Amino acid sequence: MSVSYSQLKAFHAVAIHGGFSRAAEKLCLSQPAISDQVRRLEAHFEVALFHRNRRQVQLTEPGRELLAITQRMFAAEAEADELLASHGALQRGSLALSVDSAVHLLPALAHFSRTYPGVRLKLAAGNSRQSLARLFDYQADLVVVGFCPEDSRLACMQLAEHPIVAFAAAGHRWAARQQLSLAELAGLPLILREQGSHTRQVLEEEMERAGLSMTQAIEVEGREAVSELVAAGVGVGIVSAAELGGDTRLCAIAIRDCNRLMPEYLVTLREHENRRIIRAFFETVRQVRTSA
Repeated sequence: MSVSYSQLKAFHAVAIHGGFSRAAEKLCLSQPAISDQVRRLEAHFEVALFHRNRRQVQLTEPGRELLAITQRMFAAEAEADELLASHGALQRGSLALSVDSAVHLLPALAHFSRTYPGVRLKLAAGNSRQSLARLFDYQADLVVVGFCPEDSRLACMQLAEHPIVAFAAAGHRWAARQQLSLAELAGLPLILREQGSHTRQVLEEEMERAGLSMTQAIEVEGREAVSELVAAGVGVGIVSAAELGGDTRLCAIAIRDCNRLMPEYLVTLREHENRRIIRAFFETVRQVRTSA
């Protein structure tokens, strides 16, 4: 007996959704049916795919290896379904994106939604490191990151590039300044993004180049949290100039001796770049950039 499609589908659903009940709900099956499929798969090959306890299930090492295979398998199945269902036009489907900031894609997202109203767009927030991890785990179809990864498995398109700027609360003593230096910035309490943020990496590299070290006030996860702490007067933040937004509580301050530009790239897996829906999104981005 070889492995069956239904057993792999049951295993994949449990692994992705973190439990038998959730997997059963997603597949519209009973929990005993899902459990039986996985049990048969494990019994036939005499291998444990999950560590089970009352609260949750966790993948064993063979389970993690099998998940990597089923992710590719069901991604290929989705690609085939998309091709056959669309038959020349993207009438339905879904596209998952992971972005640090949606600002670089807003015109393209609006244009794509108008052109392909049947396609569901799903956006998740994450820094460059988190977004690439989601891409390799098949949890995202496209990601926006702050650098072009040197990886033959990836296809990239540059979206834009902007300088990095400091920003402070409107009432902060530095708010009226038009610019400051890296040395001045090094002496201020900084609100920094988590490790994995490319903006933070660029700032650290520029400080190191200038022979400076930073006074770090607090490290937080996510741009929104940084903005709220800065607005409350806790410290000074760093951001790509394009991503500061129109929050009137915040004031941008140029960094005069920081010449690095922050690029943004649209990235997908090379194995997926010929999917119709991926090609359509890349083409939409090109059209929007050309008309801008």
